[in-house]
Amino acid sequence: MKKARILVVDDNQGIRNALKLLLSAHFEQVEIIASPKTLVSAINSFMPDVVLLDMNFYTDINTGNEGLYWTTELKRMFPDIQVVLFTAYADIALAVEGMKRGAFDFIVKPWDNTKLIETLIAASSIKKGGNTATTRETLSPNRTEGVFWGTSSAMLQIKQTLLKVAPTDATILITGENGTGKDVLAHEIHAQSSRRNRKMVCVDAGAITDTLFESEVFGHVKGAFTDAHTDHVGKFEQANGGTLFLDEIGNIPLHLQAKLLRVIQNRTVTRVGSDKQIPVDIRLICATNMDLEKMVLEGKFREDLYYRINTLHLHLPALRDRADDILSLSEQFLKKYAEKYHRSVSSISQEAALLLKSHCWNGNVRELQNVIEKAVIMSEGNELLTADITIEAKMRAQAVSATTLDEAEEQTIRNTMARCGANLSMVARELGISRPTLYSKLKKYGI
Repeated sequence: MKKARILVVDDNQGIRNALKLLLSAHFEQVEIIASPKTLVSAINSFMPDVVLLDMNFYTDINTGNEGLYWTTELKRMFPDIQVVLFTAYADIALAVEGMKRGAFDFIVKPWDNTKLIETLIAASSIKKGGNTATTRETLSPNRTEGVFWGTSSAMLQIKQTLLKVAPTDATILITGENGTGKDVLAHEIHAQSSRRNRKMVCVDAGAITDTLFESEVFGHVKGAFTDAHTDHVGKFEQANGGTLFLDEIGNIPLHLQAKLLRVIQNRTVTRVGSDKQIPVDIRLICATNMDLEKMVLEGKFREDLYYRINTLHLHLPALRDRADDILSLSEQFLKKYAEKYHRSVSSISQEAALLLKSHCWNGNVRELQNVIEKAVIMSEGNELLTADITIEAKMRAQAVSATTLDEAEEQTIRNTMARCGANLSMVARELGISRPTLYSKLKKYGI
């Protein structure tokens, strides 16, 4: 019998009775409650090692997502207690989200007794307050996991340029599609700079409303406006001596671009409600997924500001333009999430690799990372299979929208072949075509 204390929360009387009998034979103490309404008090009195938590209850708190709500609450209030989610097959997507929020694992109903016991033993084996490989990662605002350079010529050229310019204080503009890693590259520049031991302040310009932009970025003094009850230090001052990263700079309205330009030119900032100029010493890095040159021609972005922030320009290529890096990136994410989510998966099957390489990755590295994370959570063996990989149909449609019809057809066939394990009958049935037609298309595309 494992010396561990298990708390079960489930509203089904039959399930509670069955689990009481099963778990009592394998664990030192087992407590059963019917509702999360008494969950916090039960934890305080029982102090379990693991909470086996049902995903759905008849409560008025986040109905349909109670498991997510209570997972978040438990990890906030009792970070050392492991949570295992108990879910119906239809709620697996919620369980995956629960693991991202800190749950140790999930068990699908109807459950397998052996797997349930093994999962609870594994969860209870994590020492409270321990610093193990399975402990959820926490990164400080000034740390990232670093750039994955890969082997593409475009990325290697960026690396060479970065090594030359990072030690300087030159202003850098980073461009690239969403998900290509512009923020990661910005942090790498800071990490390689002479200011690496100073603060890096990040500002998402697209997330700040026009009315709050000046106050957030330049600061304000007490009484400057109705809610200005105290002085507020803006982002420029916060970054003094370090690096200021302005992300999504293309979203800043024209009238605010003029004020931003003055601060960048003069290296002084004036808080809202004050006329005092405050000198600031910063290294400026900007990023955008927009075509600023086109916006300048259309009068949507100031030309003088564009040239001021574009001393050096680094453009991150889309993942589809560095296809040789897809599998290497996938393996890197696989290792990371296998450790994080306590999975034994360590390799990618040939069919799964084909599926990953054939997708266009409209969301770039961020999309690939999310797909691999979910696939690892869903995996059960040592190898990642096509059945573990979910690529949303909408993403597939967006990814091929810019290709020719033949390219789109070829990619669809390749994706289907990968999902069906090259079973031609299944492929033809899923595509809605006859086997002779499928043979013809396979020959046409050299598949």
